[in-house]
Amino acid sequence: MEIYVVGQNDTVDTIARQQGADVNSIIEINQLAPPYRLALGQALLFPGNGSGRAETICSASPQSVFRSGYAYPFISPPVLGETLGFLSELAIFSYGFTASGDLIPPTLDDTWMIQNSLRTGVIPTLTLTPLGADGRFNNNLVSVLVNRQSVQRRLVNSLAAVMLEKGYLAVNIDFEYVLKEDRDAFTTFVAYAASVLNTLGYQVSVALAPKHSDDQKGLLYEGIDYGGLGAAANWVILMTYEWGYTYGPPMSIAPINQVRRVLSYALTKIPAGKICLGVPNYGYDWPLPYVSGTTAARTIGSVEAVETAVFYGVPIRFDQTAQSPYYRYWQYGVEHEVWFEDVRSWREKFRLVEQYHLKGIAIWQLMRLFRAGLVLMETMLGSA
Repeated sequence: MEIYVVGQNDTVDTIARQQGADVNSIIEINQLAPPYRLALGQALLFPGNGSGRAETICSASPQSVFRSGYAYPFISPPVLGETLGFLSELAIFSYGFTASGDLIPPTLDDTWMIQNSLRTGVIPTLTLTPLGADGRFNNNLVSVLVNRQSVQRRLVNSLAAVMLEKGYLAVNIDFEYVLKEDRDAFTTFVAYAASVLNTLGYQVSVALAPKHSDDQKGLLYEGIDYGGLGAAANWVILMTYEWGYTYGPPMSIAPINQVRRVLSYALTKIPAGKICLGVPNYGYDWPLPYVSGTTAARTIGSVEAVETAVFYGVPIRFDQTAQSPYYRYWQYGVEHEVWFEDVRSWREKFRLVEQYHLKGIAIWQLMRLFRAGLVLMETMLGSA
């Protein structure tokens, strides 16, 4: 595969001729819509012959690595159907629980996702979260669970029963905002859940907030023990995204310098073979000027981000430090700033997986199809 950055006066036809590529492949892989207009600075992925000024992408991986992706039950069936062929695991989001340890299933039926996963040889994984009725992570619910053995036993037994009934093969524990005083109890709970479920043949992973030191302050970090959780679970997922977030200032979602910082710390606590690197499959569109506590960004997908740049006729720029694309445009008298992911930013994250021989990656989330990213993933990290 090759990555080509669109230059002045480039068209799909001229790029295909210059690069010795098939026009239809460029259009299909990059999800281009008629009349196939391009944005200056847009990154395209396609099969090429190594000629011209495109950068050739090949895999240095000796073998396939683990590929996980999160999805809600309201994902489009065609999107899920196409995506499953690139995955090792599908993490279905999410199951909650009550203060007494009763499991709360997703609002929508998840059975069809489990069945499609099993048919394609992909591991269906139950994602467990402490989401309250307001849709937010509830650290009080976490405290009740991790400090009461009776609640833990009831919840783990419920998990095992639902997994057996529905066909789930693994559990992903995604608890955020764990209180500092619950740190060790949370680790003990994960170890207990893993010991029981492993005995029944089920694997257990745990999602970790993106820490870069033992003493990092903040509600996201102080209750998370990288070393303890890395030992307790079968593997971990580093949530290396959300530096740029809905209510924060405009910036890269997953700047590679910050991702490296988190990974470097994680590798001092957890074996590389137990680490999956989190990869974002979304971007944000911020109205400007940014006002803390007031401004809220809109979530967009990679394809939509490029289409917006094309529609408004603005060039896509690439931040070399963050290794992320961005641009600005005006709409109805309001300036906007957009940061998103493209094949160049994903490539840098996949290179970390190769460089450090990590277990694999975990994509948050799969709701919007990013075909070029999936093809790049297969090219660099091997077939599922």
